[in-house]
Amino acid sequence: MTESYRKPFNGARMSPELQFKIENLPDSPGCYLMKSEGEIIYVGKAKNLKNRVSQYFHWSAQHTPKVRAMVEKIDDFDIILVDGELEAFTLECNLIKLHMPHYNILLKDDKAYPYIRVDLRENFPRAELVRRQEKDGAKYFGPYQGATVVREVLDVVRMVFPIRVCSKKLNPAKPLRPCVHHQVGQCPAPCAGLISEEDYRATIMKVIDFLNGKYAPVLSELKERMMEASAEMNYERAALYRDRIRAVEAVMQKQKAISTQQADQDIIAVLPHDADAMVQLIFVRSGRMIGSERFTLEGAADEPQGEILTQFMLQYYGPEITPPREILLSATPPEHDVIEQLLSEQHGARTYILTPRRGEKLKLVNMALKNLKDEAKKLDRRNANSRARTIGALEELQAVLNLPTLPRRIEGYDISNTQGAQSVASEVVMVDGVSANREYRHYRIKTVEGANDFASMYEVITRRLSHGLDELEERRAAGLDPQGGKFSWLPDLILVDGGRGQLAAAREAMEGQGLNIPMIGLAKRIEEIVLPDQEESVLLDRHSPALHLIQRVRDESHRFAIIHHRTLRGRASIASRLDGIPGVGEKRRKAILKHFKTVEALRAADVEDIKAVPGVPEKVAEAVYRFMREDGKQD
Repeated sequence: MTESYRKPFNGARMSPELQFKIENLPDSPGCYLMKSEGEIIYVGKAKNLKNRVSQYFHWSAQHTPKVRAMVEKIDDFDIILVDGELEAFTLECNLIKLHMPHYNILLKDDKAYPYIRVDLRENFPRAELVRRQEKDGAKYFGPYQGATVVREVLDVVRMVFPIRVCSKKLNPAKPLRPCVHHQVGQCPAPCAGLISEEDYRATIMKVIDFLNGKYAPVLSELKERMMEASAEMNYERAALYRDRIRAVEAVMQKQKAISTQQADQDIIAVLPHDADAMVQLIFVRSGRMIGSERFTLEGAADEPQGEILTQFMLQYYGPEITPPREILLSATPPEHDVIEQLLSEQHGARTYILTPRRGEKLKLVNMALKNLKDEAKKLDRRNANSRARTIGALEELQAVLNLPTLPRRIEGYDISNTQGAQSVASEVVMVDGVSANREYRHYRIKTVEGANDFASMYEVITRRLSHGLDELEERRAAGLDPQGGKFSWLPDLILVDGGRGQLAAAREAMEGQGLNIPMIGLAKRIEEIVLPDQEESVLLDRHSPALHLIQRVRDESHRFAIIHHRTLRGRASIASRLDGIPGVGEKRRKAILKHFKTVEALRAADVEDIKAVPGVPEKVAEAVYRFMREDGKQD
């Protein structure tokens, strides 16, 4: 991985999962969906996803402030692979329309993809350019690549099919004077009562046919008019018709990319991977690809692919998810006719299940398979990396330390205090190389006065192991699994944050409990592994997975101890400030501490907030309020 990926420009350290995804982007066209806390905040398209997406996270990239603000929020992204640039464009605009991501609205105002809208509920419908598709009962055609294309289309429509342009409310009882559009032959003047609703509707239906992709009659008429103008040596007029013909042909190409047949399809492909089977589902609605989902069917790799698809469809479709009119599959299900009949009943109309062998439908299935193969490659790499970081690191650690068994459970300990005050210890746990957060523990140091890390380490190891032995005996007597208790699963390896002094104290505590658990220390100066009764330390290569593993344990124990110490220090600070306030005894002080937790929160509170604490009357609340204000001025 390049240095530019290790240091994203926003200064925050990138998560390993995000790093992995960037490293394994495919050289393929497609769309990418940038996410922040699960929300899609940006959708983009690319000829080459690897080049385009990685640019966002490049240290030296020259980003605008808006893009910089967006990337600072990105914590994940998804990709959808397609076969070409035009399909990527189409998918992008459909995803933007579907998800309305925040940063697409901010950054791509110039790419608000236009539609043509026809509302057949009007007496004399118009064909108009709109910037957004609404669920208002009207018919929408598009999206188109730009407003210029739409205007060209509308020019062609109005030339060949005269329809009204204005947005006036028409009242047959009050006819108006025809405008200039009627005079040049572009409007039949329904405002003046010069055309009936029936004749006008027949014209508008021809417009809808044209917008649905039935171009042949229009092209034929335009070519005929061009030839007539040319024969009359009216070359300017002929050139105008030529340009209109080109505009129609351009529209034909763009509409073909989003399927003018307005088909509703689900494309389902299956790919066995290891012991499981992966299923890719791509949604096409009204001829437009709107997204995809990926599923894993555990333990299904050995089943025939047709059977896997059968089980998937039967479980996926139901009352909540109605099947579309057409389902394209990568393999033929064994009971095709029965499944088709069942899905047709759920759909309420005929549903066709097809396994295409050629043509455009096969391309769609191959697109789904392409996405699955890309995901399978990433899973293989992820699994290899995960094993190297976990089980591989444990195996290396076992060999380096000459341990009798694989150290499945590793516990790390650290001490934190401020000049001996509020001394605490942390216990963090890794099981099979992965953090076991539920096993983490805090300890308040009880028997040690002042800053004595050695004695504190002795106390915490003694308490932890004695609790473990007691609980282990109880669970064994009850016939219970030792790993199910809070302390009864004893560690295979103990790691102490520190050098030989801390390690010696921890080992003495362990031996005092009659145990012989392998134990190491990790000194920060040169990241050396300190072993009991050995003067020479162990130095691992800085790229060693075993070193990275024990560094994670050490860093996590340090972080966990610091957080708990800060919490206790904050509570002690607020408690000291409450001492001496009239009416605040031990009980009320504890109630106030429990409610506000920090000095800052109490200082920001008003009298009503303090009165909300159980057992605090108004006079005491006022006294606390005044004291905290005066105390704040002194600070």
